[in-house]
Amino acid sequence: QVQLVESGGGLVQAGGSLKLSCAASARTFSRCRMGWFRQAPGKAREFVAAISWSGGTTYYADSVKSRFTISSDNDKNTVHLQMNSLLPEDTAVYYCAAAQLCRASGPRYDYWGQGTQVTVSS
Repeated sequence: QVQLVESGGGLVQAGGSLKLSCAASARTFSRCRMGWFRQAPGKAREFVAAISWSGGTTYYADSVKSRFTISSDNDKNTVHLQMNSLLPEDTAVYYCAAAQLCRASGPRYDYWGQGTQVTVSS
């Protein structure tokens, strides 16, 4: 069973930065993409960013483009999300996810972490 464990959340003032990390427990499980999603209170979960596990192609939601950067460390089986210029509306629980199947219609995220809280104060 693959487990994804997020870390790095916390409380930060608007304009500040945080770096989230996601470590996968199983070193050799097959995946085509790793992603970050978030869910704010009373709202649906939304896509934030993703990275292809081979090749490193990155994908971002428009709301975080130019502020957030996703990266992977394949040797350490870890994916990171560097978040800069944080806004109060970035406040949410952030989830890491891994997709084992990537089709033309999009990736299928099979594994999810428990989430880490990010709170941005104004």
